[in-house]
Amino acid sequence: MFSLAGFVMRGQDLHFSQVNETPLFLSPANTGFYNGYFRAIANYKNQWAAMNNAFQTMALSIDGGLFKSKKRPAFMGIGLTFFNDQAGAAKLRKTSAMLNVSGLVKIGRHSALSVGLAGGTAATNANYNKLTYANQFDGNNFNTAIDSREPLYRQYTTVDVSAGAAYEYASYKKDQDHDDVSSFKIAFGAFHLNKPVQEFGPGSSYKIPVRYAYSFTSVFDLEDTKFTLTPTFIYQTQGKYQEWFMGSYVKYRMSTGTKVTGEKTQNAIGFGVFYRAKDALVPKLIFDLGDYSVGMSYDINVSGYRTASNYKGGFEISLRYNKLASSLFESRKEFK
Repeated sequence: MFSLAGFVMRGQDLHFSQVNETPLFLSPANTGFYNGYFRAIANYKNQWAAMNNAFQTMALSIDGGLFKSKKRPAFMGIGLTFFNDQAGAAKLRKTSAMLNVSGLVKIGRHSALSVGLAGGTAATNANYNKLTYANQFDGNNFNTAIDSREPLYRQYTTVDVSAGAAYEYASYKKDQDHDDVSSFKIAFGAFHLNKPVQEFGPGSSYKIPVRYAYSFTSVFDLEDTKFTLTPTFIYQTQGKYQEWFMGSYVKYRMSTGTKVTGEKTQNAIGFGVFYRAKDALVPKLIFDLGDYSVGMSYDINVSGYRTASNYKGGFEISLRYNKLASSLFESRKEFK
């Protein structure tokens, strides 16, 4: 337990490698801030299977835009996020549900700004009867009838509050059969602003540290080719722990789409390599099929834990549905 303490602290928050598919967990300001009408993303990750009781993490996010109109340069984003994480012999679980609200405004012909808030609850529980302690070892087996003299742990629920801001610049070159996009987004998110107390036992005073997330995501269609690059940089810090995550997809557009007019949709396959500093090398595959997208990745563990993990990190899959629309402030039916 003590040897893994550093990893447990890092894992207090969800820890997905497909960061492009977890935008609401990087900043509440990303709520409704995308090219589409409605978006739903499901994520699943199984991490560190070598430790037997592996971390299993699931998340679901749903978001969209409200009050869009050509007469107004601003609209509202609203969304929900759900998250569940489970690990260990006691099946320690953390489940959270958050409501996200954002305000988005056009600040230039090609740029937009967003600020967002999120609030909700997080419940932590486990089957503590599954835990055994050194003083319960009778010489042959662990005897749970022996009093462990450990404090009584309990289930608890806390309130959580987050906030963030984001800026996006996007330009489009429109053709009859396809559009070329160049865009980037810079986002900031601050999670656990109220520092909720983790009440595992009576008198607990430990407060979960604020997690700060800084992200740069981008899309660059290589003009007059079928290739797209998506350079991504993420930096997160929580307490004294910090994390760098970087890399890019190279996508091949099997059928190029008109992202702006929506007359044709895009099908693409992409391969990427990402790196989480001092932790994992992450190869990824993604398939874009019109409104749908499927992503798969695997963490190849390169940290000191590799002696136990044998370089096996975690498998991850994501499923995304995005009802495609024009670019954020382009004219379509709802803007006329």
